[in-house]
Amino acid sequence: MSAISYRTRASIKAYLEVFIENLVEKYRKRNLPSVDGSTPYLKQKSSKGRLKPFHAAIISPEMLRLNEFERGFSTSLGTTFEECAKLIAFEHHREAHRSYDITGEVSQAAINEIERQIAIFEISSKSQRQKPSLEEMIQSVFNARKDDDLVTRTSRADLYILTKEGKHLFFEIKSPQPNKGQCFEVTQRLLRFHLLSAKNYPRVEAYYAMAYNNFGPNRSDYKNSLVKTYTPFDDSVIIGQEFWHIVGGETAYEELLEIYEEVGREKSKYIIDALAFGF
Repeated sequence: MSAISYRTRASIKAYLEVFIENLVEKYRKRNLPSVDGSTPYLKQKSSKGRLKPFHAAIISPEMLRLNEFERGFSTSLGTTFEECAKLIAFEHHREAHRSYDITGEVSQAAINEIERQIAIFEISSKSQRQKPSLEEMIQSVFNARKDDDLVTRTSRADLYILTKEGKHLFFEIKSPQPNKGQCFEVTQRLLRFHLLSAKNYPRVEAYYAMAYNNFGPNRSDYKNSLVKTYTPFDDSVIIGQEFWHIVGGETAYEELLEIYEEVGREKSKYIIDALAFGF
């Protein structure tokens, strides 16, 4: 049985087509400095720091525009994973939302404990001591709660899913190549999701999700030392197939890649024509 229905496939394809068209239009309108002799070019100014004399001297403005589009495309592509995951999840779960805000009254002491747990985790990581598990950090935060110091707090998840069984799933969908600070920030967010959703515990799961594995097909292939060192990797990080399996089933990852591939085939000539030749 297909994980992505014909209707959802059409919705994803239409979304990706519009995503590409909007991005192409953005770069199509961008005027890049051109070289008509090196002396005039070197007198030009750019308020956004886009002057590249050696690039412009050897590569045509059309090729430079394509190059800038590729870099911008790579940066923007991550937002499409969230929308595609939401569309697929609608088929398989009770609810699915992007940029989902969780608001509630929580204990300030518990909020402070989250910061303390992150500090403990960082110290343990540096000293190569036994790091607390995600479950141990969650319990420490819950144990720190008081009743007389309540404050209202909101935290936003990239993706929220309510399963048919009533389980609450929160995802931070981030790059598979984060820096150290981002690793701690994601872990902090996961703890906040648990604190704000405490009334539903233990039917709450929170994950650092990666849409793909940049090292290979299997979890064991993943080699980023920062993620393995500075996150509760075994408890909270899901990569590629693991993420899409939760969202839509066993074949969701492969089927989604097929849709991306189809859109790529159909839009590649349009991208080149629009950016390189101005059609």
